[in-house]
Amino acid sequence: MLPKFNNILYCTDFSESSINAFKYVVYLAKTTGADIHVLHVVEKLSTDAKITLRYITNSDTRHKLLKERVKSATEILQERQDNFWNSLSVEDQALRVQIKSSQVIEAYPAETILSVSKEINTDVIIMGTHQRGVIHTFLGSITKSVLRSSLIPVLVVPAPKEKRKEKNKRENTIK
Repeated sequence: MLPKFNNILYCTDFSESSINAFKYVVYLAKTTGADIHVLHVVEKLSTDAKITLRYITNSDTRHKLLKERVKSATEILQERQDNFWNSLSVEDQALRVQIKSSQVIEAYPAETILSVSKEINTDVIIMGTHQRGVIHTFLGSITKSVLRSSLIPVLVVPAPKEKRKEKNKRENTIK
């Protein structure tokens, strides 16, 4: 029996590869009728970063800065979604109704992705690779953690070919 896709969890870090991954999300939703759930996780600040904030800001400013991180990510997510959908044909724009949730959460990314995928009974997680360089061997540490721990399929989409060529060109120029 072939798997049925009812819920797709799309995880974005706002990178080129995650933007490219959303095209696959929409295609899969279009062909299967699945609902789309969008997730961006704002990584929690490290203890060192929190201590530093205590020394350079007062309590009110610190609280405001921390809230601003999530608010800013929410605005970016909305803007990216609007730009994506507005670039499609009117027929394809109608697929936007298949987005059933859109969340920005401040937490630890891999754990949150896995937790949210269970909460909404996700059939597949779709995310992009992280383009931080050789140190992560093509996959980011978050993607690796999700792949290692997920009990459902994870589709990992690389950045578009032309973006990878640009990045390689820049890296070779720096050397």
